[in-house]
Amino acid sequence: MSQFIQTAKPEDAEEIFALLQRAYADLLPLNIHFTISQGTVEQVRATIQRETVLVLRKGGRALATVTVRFPWTQDHNAPADLPFIHWFAVDPDFKGQGYGREILTWAENNLLRETLKAPGVYLATAVKHPWLSELYQKRGYQPFHHRTNPLGEALVFLKKDLNSTLTPAVSKNSQHA
Repeated sequence: MSQFIQTAKPEDAEEIFALLQRAYADLLPLNIHFTISQGTVEQVRATIQRETVLVLRKGGRALATVTVRFPWTQDHNAPADLPFIHWFAVDPDFKGQGYGREILTWAENNLLRETLKAPGVYLATAVKHPWLSELYQKRGYQPFHHRTNPLGEALVFLKKDLNSTLTPAVSKNSQHA
């Protein structure tokens, strides 16, 4: 079966929405609430049109997705002037098979480091998630900011240098972790 990573198109919105809902449903028993859990297909379609949504496909099926939000599309309260890894998910039927690592590595290296020459990237996860913050730190991300999302979930923001010679002052309103 052929496997590839592509940029999502608006017609992919329903499939990506379904993947996100299945993947984020695993967080509900942990009492972790991200806004996409209450999102809509139309929000995903609008995000596809405004941001870069990558999809890893195998045999035509979407197995993983990651959204990259660029500084020029973020609101003025963004904690850094860097690209932001937003919706990141792996289909629960395919977890533990390396698809998440593959799409995230592709986004970091091919899209951000090599193509866009981004100096760094950041992402956020729930403070109380039992293993994600540690996983991201093993990938080179470092905590630099805390905030609560609209659903009341405490978040930790982590950043990673990609092109250290280009890295500017990363944090605008940083609250060091």
